[in-house]
Amino acid sequence: MIHPPAGQSNSDAPPRLAGIARARRTALIERAALPPGWVAPWVERSWMRCLQSGQEPQQPAVFERVSAAQSLRAQDANRGLIEAAKPILEKLGKAIANTRYFAILTNSDGVVVDTSGAIDRSDPRANQITRIGTDLSERSVGTTAIGTALSELQPVWLHQGEHFFPNTSIYSCAGAPLIGPNGTCVGMLDVTGIEALERPELKHLVTQTAGRIENALVLGQPHHLLLRLNWPGNALGGDADGIVCLDAEGWITAANSTARLMVPALNASNRQQQSERVHASDLFGVPFEMLFDAVRRHDPIIDLPLWTGLRLQALPILRTSNSCATGATARPIMRNTLALKDIESALIHQAVDQARGNVALAAQTLGISRATLYRKLGHKQHKS
Repeated sequence: MIHPPAGQSNSDAPPRLAGIARARRTALIERAALPPGWVAPWVERSWMRCLQSGQEPQQPAVFERVSAAQSLRAQDANRGLIEAAKPILEKLGKAIANTRYFAILTNSDGVVVDTSGAIDRSDPRANQITRIGTDLSERSVGTTAIGTALSELQPVWLHQGEHFFPNTSIYSCAGAPLIGPNGTCVGMLDVTGIEALERPELKHLVTQTAGRIENALVLGQPHHLLLRLNWPGNALGGDADGIVCLDAEGWITAANSTARLMVPALNASNRQQQSERVHASDLFGVPFEMLFDAVRRHDPIIDLPLWTGLRLQALPILRTSNSCATGATARPIMRNTLALKDIESALIHQAVDQARGNVALAAQTLGISRATLYRKLGHKQHKS
């Protein structure tokens, strides 16, 4: 059950907490079905999984660490994830510095492999969930953002009594799964507070941060050509891009989650075997050589048809030969086409081309004045 502050009963608890207490009593004590909307669907599903596994909501969760050998293996196996996430976690730590929340990174089994943020090690409630090697999986500590995100493979938010065990009701947490370059889950990112104000907006922050970690993992994969993808009308070069990596023969070597949403044929579930490789010609309605040739154009952004009939815009970026041999965790060396001014210039030229030279129409499409468009094109204004 939720434990309200001293001197306060569940009947005088805030409406949100009172609603959670009612849902817990119905689902976990009376074992009755919940009416829609009493708790988030992922919370109810996690509660049911916990009950089915034999966990009892009146018992306390036990925060156990895996063995030293298992912890070492987890650290070694997830070295690429830890290194790719570290600078991103540092920025996340600054974003949540004044909120009494901190960040936890786990592997795909829910074992802690790294942490970030203001963690009070003198507080056992914080220390027990942030020790490297602690098992925070659903099977170990019941319903939490960590176990739920890994089970549901979607971002989640849980507040206090939505956790399964009574001694985890002090936590509020947001979590998002981390999908690796091959499309499988490699871990999850969690932000947790202890007896902190409810901040459901942290689910959005965690989701964005997880996307940046996924992008860093993809960019670190060996490749010859990198494609940044987005729908027409959206700017290229940011965190919202789909990212696909190709080898010299056009085979896909890595892709981020956004690209897999844009191009479903990238997903293993849409192929006969997960190990089956995908070629660019199976995804895009152009010869794969055209993607490499576009890099040498003044305007490298190309209109990219999909076999589904939809169209994307793509910015191809050639990786230099010396960086291709540096291994999975190397950072790609980008061409100058990644500079914002070059991306802007390419988008402007593309808009003018698509408008068949009608500068007024191109300016309207881009949402800028005709004078601004002429200035950015480096032309003197004239009537069109």
